[in-house]
Amino acid sequence: MRKILKKHAEKLRFAIVGGVNTTIDFAILFILVALGIPAIVSNFISTSLALIFSFYANKNFTFKNETTNKTQFIYFLAITLFGLWVIQPVIIEGIKMSLSATLLNNYIVLFVGKITATIVTLIWNYLLYKRFVFKKLD
Repeated sequence: MRKILKKHAEKLRFAIVGGVNTTIDFAILFILVALGIPAIVSNFISTSLALIFSFYANKNFTFKNETTNKTQFIYFLAITLFGLWVIQPVIIEGIKMSLSATLLNNYIVLFVGKITATIVTLIWNYLLYKRFVFKKLD
């Protein structure tokens, strides 16, 4: 068991950061929607704030990367923003359209869309962060 944990420690740390980051994102999203701000605008705001947390947490905790440079941050922004502002809205809107004929509450539909979009972008982020942003220099 210890070998497995050691082998997958980075993925485990990424999952922890992702969980905290997702909690921040969801909490802000649903608070803003409850205040009457449209879901897409609320998602833009919530993901932007979560992005700031994500960079520092992934850099320092997940990938234990000591380097900080403009290129690293630009790659991080490009990868993250594409996931948050292109992939997530497309998935959220697609699920809203596909479930609009159901009798489900709008919050439940938004939750299903956001969960699905989050899973897709977490995979996207991990693979591209590891390869381009926080790559180990051997």
